[in-house]
Amino acid sequence: MALLADDAISAGRGDRAVSSDADLYESALLELMADRSNEILVVVGEDDYPLATMQLTRIPGMARRGSTRLLIEAVRVAGESRSSGIGTAMMKWALEVAAPAASASLVQLTSDSQRTEAHRFYERLGFVGSHRGFKFQIE
Repeated sequence: MALLADDAISAGRGDRAVSSDADLYESALLELMADRSNEILVVVGEDDYPLATMQLTRIPGMARRGSTRLLIEAVRVAGESRSSGIGTAMMKWALEVAAPAASASLVQLTSDSQRTEAHRFYERLGFVGSHRGFKFQIE
């Protein structure tokens, strides 16, 4: 919860690190952990405090001759740990270990259009901004 709330864009969407929301996040985490298509990576520091996280989802598909994709979501690094190499290590692990383990031929992610620093980070890792994404908010 704290990693999500530590991000201004996520906080603007309602992610708050308040105890009254703990049950909502716990329920979502348990559902993710029960779904074999999802993995949650959590990087912890020496004091076992979470420093970074990401969600990985394996998506079988019809396009690209039946290719499987690995979707990366909710990449967060604690403010005090940004620019320390944790994000790079996480993404390299996703590309070099998780993607082959998921039999994925494509790794994809979306990033809010306001996250220009994140876009430069992903491009440095070899990601290409090839598509434009759309979302529809269900009230």
